[in-house]
Parts: sequence; C-alpha cells; structure tokens
Amino acid sequence: MSRFFKHGPGKRAVKLSVAISWPLMVAAKRLSNVVPFKWIINPFFAHRYNEVTAIPINAEIAMPDSVALPSRIIEEILKRSSDIFVLDECICRGLLTCKNHPAGIGCMALGPAARRMHPSHGRFVTVDEGMAHVRRAADAGLIASVAHVWIDPVAFWTVPFSRLMFICFCDDCCCLYRTHMKHRGPTLDRAYKGLPGISVSVDCRKCNGCGICAERCFIGEMRIVGATAVVPESCKGCGRCVEVCPRGALSLKMDDIETLVSRMMERIGAAADIGK
Repeated sequence: MSRFFKHGPGKRAVKLSVAISWPLMVAAKRLSNVVPFKWIINPFFAHRYNEVTAIPINAEIAMPDSVALPSRIIEEILKRSSDIFVLDECICRGLLTCKNHPAGIGCMALGPAARRMHPSHGRFVTVDEGMAHVRRAADAGLIASVAHVWIDPVAFWTVPFSRLMFICFCDDCCCLYRTHMKHRGPTLDRAYKGLPGISVSVDCRKCNGCGICAERCFIGEMRIVGATAVVPESCKGCGRCVEVCPRGALSLKMDDIETLVSRMMERIGAAADIGK
C-alpha cells in the first residue's frame, strides 16, 4: 500500500483510465468551437494548464549543421531538468495499437514530480540516455511536443503539477495531443504553439500545388492558392509538411540556436519549475 501512495498508479491502471476517458477527450476537442459546449470545454484548454510546443526533431532546418539544432534544444531542456524519466511505451500508440509508428518510444517526464512515476512505466535516465531516446524518436519520424497538460498529472498522479513537464514523441494518427485538431476552438488553438523563432517557407519554383502538405497538416490550416502552397500565420512549425513534400518545396527556417533555447526555457519556466 505504501508503494502505491509513493508512486501513483502503474501502467495497467493508467492505460485503463486513459481508455475510459479517451472518447470524452476526443469529443471535447471536436466540440471546443461549438456553442454552447465551448463555454464549458474551453477553460480546460486554457493556459497554464494546457500548453504544448512542437519541436521538429525529424526535419532539416535551413541553417548550417541544421539536423542537430532541434535536438540541441531538447538536450538543453534535459540538462536543466532535475529528473528524467523515460516511459517504455507510448500510452496513445499502445492503447490504439498503432500500425504506423512504434509504441515502444514513450514520453519523457521531467522535473521533481517525475519521481512519482510508477516503476512499471519505465526508468530514470541520464541526459545522454535521454538524447539517445530522442534520436530513436527522430528516426521513427515522430515530432517532439514539450507539454504542460493537466491530463498528465491526473493520469500518472505526478504532483505537484508546477514541477512537471512532459516531452512526448507524437505521430499524426494516434496522438491525443495532435489528432482531432482540424475543428478546434480558439482556446485549444492557442494551447498548441509553435517553437518561437521557427517558420516554414515555400519555394514557389518547386511547388506544383499537389496538396499533400495541406492534406497532412494536422491543424488543417495549410492552403493551396493558385497552385501553390501557402503557409498560414497559425502554423505550429512542427515540420510535418516539410517531411511529406515530395518535391522539397517546403523548408524550415530557424533563428540562432542560443535565442531559441532562451525563448524555449522562458516558456517552460513560465509554466513549471523542473530544475534541480
């Protein structure tokens, strides 16, 4: 009994609770822009209790030594975290038996509250081991999402919430964060943010307006205008469109790495204290 209260629920209990609540969470996202439901639902997506930032670890950046840049941001986050706990399974992909991406690449829980994670979920790792996990996620075509979301401490009992952050490695087919976003309300839209200082650009000479980027945009904002892709102001900078473009017409551009790290750490610090 003391072990249960020390760590919180194990893997089976968490998967069961997520399975039971999944339909409700999906319905909430779909109804987050529908009156009168949005008046009830939107407070649950409000800052500081829901904030997710995409980091495109699997897409090249239009800068020298570009491939390593997004991962360097994550490495800095890990270095500044008191604890790093790696889950040995993605709850979403495991629950939905994902066919497109490996379920064995789980999230990372960061900060002192991660000590509440039940040992059945995974293990504590060093920064180097954490970065090896990030590289496996990038090789699998996943997108890193730095998340401070109330559902995590509810599911895992990782309290206090103010000392917790997750880095999830998300797909676009089974992820609770990224799916069902195309008809989202404004509060949910603001909760999922792009990395500050990153942008997507279109090379009109290469783009033939095939529409694959628009089809794969998880927020449904990419447009084809006059047979050319147009990047919206609401772009989250996740890099998925860059990855799927068959003609290499889309590219990611990023500010200098020190500025990006500083901005990202400021964003994390405004939501939670995960430091030593």
